[in-house]
Amino acid sequence: MADVEEAPPPTTAPKAVASEANEDWANRYKYLLADFENYRRRTERERETIARQTRASVLLDLIPLYEAVQGAGAALAAGHSADDVRRGLDLLNHEWERLILREGVEAVTRIGAPFRADEAEAVAEAPPIGDQTEGTVVEIVQQGYRFPGGLLRPAKVVVARGPRQPEPEPSATTAEWPDSSERAP
Repeated sequence: MADVEEAPPPTTAPKAVASEANEDWANRYKYLLADFENYRRRTERERETIARQTRASVLLDLIPLYEAVQGAGAALAAGHSADDVRRGLDLLNHEWERLILREGVEAVTRIGAPFRADEAEAVAEAPPIGDQTEGTVVEIVQQGYRFPGGLLRPAKVVVARGPRQPEPEPSATTAEWPDSSERAP
C-alpha cells in the first residue's frame, strides 16, 4: 500500500485569505466613509459660500437705492423745495427700475388681462363693465412679480364675474336742467 498517496494535511490558507479579504473590505469602507465625510463638508462649505456671495450681490445692488433714500431724507430735513424732493424720488424710482430690469423681474398681470390662477390670487369679484369679459382682471390690489427663476410673488386681483353691467352714464349737469325762468313758481 505504499502506492497510496496521502492527502496533504489541511492548511489554514483559506481562512487567511478570508481574513485578508475582510481586512481589505474594512479598509476600503473606512476610506470610502472618510471620502464621503470630506465630500459632505466640502459641499456644505461651497453651499455657504454661494449663499454668502448671493446675499452680497443683492446687497450691493440695493446700496444705491439706500443712498438715494438717505439723500431724499436729507433734502427734506434741509428744507429743499418740493421740486428737489420730486427729482430725488424720480431718481429713486429710476434706480429701482434699473435694478428690476437688470434682474429680469416683470409684473405678473395687468388690468384687462385674463385671470391666471397660477400667477394670481382672486381676492374679490366684480361685475364686468363695458367691453370687459368674464374672467378678466378688473383691478390689481397688489401686483405680483416673476423673474427667470420663477414666480416671486403672486398678484392679488379683482376678477370680472357675473352679468355684464352697462357703462355708467355721465352725471347730470346744469345744462340739462331747465332755465330758472322756465321753472314753475
